[in-house]
Amino acid sequence: MEISIPRECRGLEKRVAVTPRGCAGLLAAGHRVFVEAGAGEGAGYSDTEYEAAGARLVWSREEAFGRGDLVVKVSHPTPEEVALLPAGGAVAGFLHLAAAPKEQLETLARRHITALAFEQLQIGDERPILTAMSELAGRLCPQIAGRWLETPSGGRGVLLSGVPGVAAAEVVILGAGTVGGNAARAFAALGAQVTLLDVDTRRLRAAEASLPGRVALVHADEVTIARSVAYADVLVGAVLVPGERAPVLVSTETVQRMRPDAVILDLSIDQGGCVETSRPTTLEDPVFRAHGVLHYCVPNTPALVARTASHALSHAVVPLLAAVPGELATALRAGHPLSSAVALYQGTPVRASLAQVLGVEAAPLEQLLGGRL
Repeated sequence: MEISIPRECRGLEKRVAVTPRGCAGLLAAGHRVFVEAGAGEGAGYSDTEYEAAGARLVWSREEAFGRGDLVVKVSHPTPEEVALLPAGGAVAGFLHLAAAPKEQLETLARRHITALAFEQLQIGDERPILTAMSELAGRLCPQIAGRWLETPSGGRGVLLSGVPGVAAAEVVILGAGTVGGNAARAFAALGAQVTLLDVDTRRLRAAEASLPGRVALVHADEVTIARSVAYADVLVGAVLVPGERAPVLVSTETVQRMRPDAVILDLSIDQGGCVETSRPTTLEDPVFRAHGVLHYCVPNTPALVARTASHALSHAVVPLLAAVPGELATALRAGHPLSSAVALYQGTPVRASLAQVLGVEAAPLEQLLGGRL
């Protein structure tokens, strides 16, 4: 299979999907790899390193998107990048199509694109690619929250850890999955008072075994969410329904009752957000104020640490791609784990939620592949 690695072009998105070492692994598996010049520079990987690993450099955006059988990105393609994909081509990345504009879905469908969403890929009970980035996002939460709590940033002027005689910050986290669990552990390690809520009691029990005893574990419902959010200095939204839009758990009215200059980190924003007042922001302009509360809603938060994130992403992606036997369709028919990531196959939606947006019928992947999955 021929695999293309383009340069990410969204503002301050410096991650790259495959590192030079990862390219060497793909080449050893018999694939050909094309890398757009400059694709790894933002994460500290030079074109020379990619060439030394055996990848072939390409110098135009058109070739970067048109050369490979599969284009492997980090974030979802821009409208300009979608237009560069060849009709009938394939693209993989964190696509988050459930929260994508209808126009983008229509273009992908019209061009018969096969779309592989990393956030959907599942092996047994594990989501290895999503987990790699979710761990990073969760562990970044304290340093992001700490910055925006500072007085010059417009925050409450509260130190996460507090000091002797002065209480620590109150941190409320919605969702005890990978993001929420890592965030809870990181905040607690700094001395913050942490409340972790989830609707799944099994997750709370699992969290109890791995988190410090000072983390309060609370079953999430409308009452407990509203009560907990009201006293939060920091609210972290870490809710995920893979492949679907995140449920809105915090209403505008609840935000209005929060402490003045509190901070919301809505890390569910890549799937639409779990706070009603959230809207996507960027690494260049990461926060806005609504109802007296600072909102941080950056969909690609792991890009804050582009080199670490690129290593983690490549470690998760490369073994899966290396195991593809020949053509992508052959792998999907054989039940390769990539089949779980398919959101669109040759333009036809596999998920009912995407089909509803497009006004068409969803089709099982097995049917689209000719019944040989």
